[in-house]
Amino acid sequence: MAPDVRHSLRIGELSRRVGISPELLRAWERRYGLLHPARTDGGLRLYSAEDERRVRAMQAHLDGGLSAAEAARLVSDGDGAAGTAEHGDAIERGVGELRDALDAMDADAAHAVLDGLLASFTLEAVLAGVVLPYLRELGERWRRGEASVAEEHFASNLVRARLLALTRGWERGEGPTALLACAPGERHDLPLIAFGLALRGRGWRIVFLGADTPAASIAEAAERLRPAVVVVSSVTPRGFRREADALTALAREHRVVIAGAGASEKLAESLGSALLQGDPVTAAGAV
Repeated sequence: MAPDVRHSLRIGELSRRVGISPELLRAWERRYGLLHPARTDGGLRLYSAEDERRVRAMQAHLDGGLSAAEAARLVSDGDGAAGTAEHGDAIERGVGELRDALDAMDADAAHAVLDGLLASFTLEAVLAGVVLPYLRELGERWRRGEASVAEEHFASNLVRARLLALTRGWERGEGPTALLACAPGERHDLPLIAFGLALRGRGWRIVFLGADTPAASIAEAAERLRPAVVVVSSVTPRGFRREADALTALAREHRVVIAGAGASEKLAESLGSALLQGDPVTAAGAV
């Protein structure tokens, strides 16, 4: 295609306008046919305002939680509002399908649901839209006696194992380091795993100490690693209060934030730390 007045942007200029690196723009062009540049006689690619529009549409779909492949497909199809509605419907179906599979203790079906969701949407969208809402609902059903201990354990352990499988390599991030640990006595580390995955998606390097971590061990790791933030989580305030002196001392040397249902503004202030509020995905965006 010979260049015309519509094709006047070099890739560097397109990159500056949309805030996407030239390397990623080339990858989207190569993998998905997202861009349709013209070539000069010398082989130089020139892009148009339509290419810029397509990139911005791609960005909007990615921000909405779609995978790159699905976002590119919607841009190519010219499906904007319909794509947003389709996204919401698919997420809603995902919650129901995951609930049905886990309630039936059907591991194969549950993994198949998660496989499909992770192939179509970003991990953060699956966490925020499916996994975390399901876990909250399951906890409420268990407290009301509508879900058995066996059902709760089966579902939690399957989801936990699946999320842990996604953590491989999260300690190799190139961004700042986050040290994550559950407070002493706290065994529920699944929300902290979800938080770490969401934080890793933002480029952080994750060091995860896991459940029931003594304050002395957290302090030892913090002294060795000098992380940008230390996050301590608990669903009850007992773990924070049990080693309040050690956590307060830790907060004098490092940036410490507490999180989970057991954390509160008053407790954070008493420990000299900050409070991390919201669900794990929302909290990751606030660190």
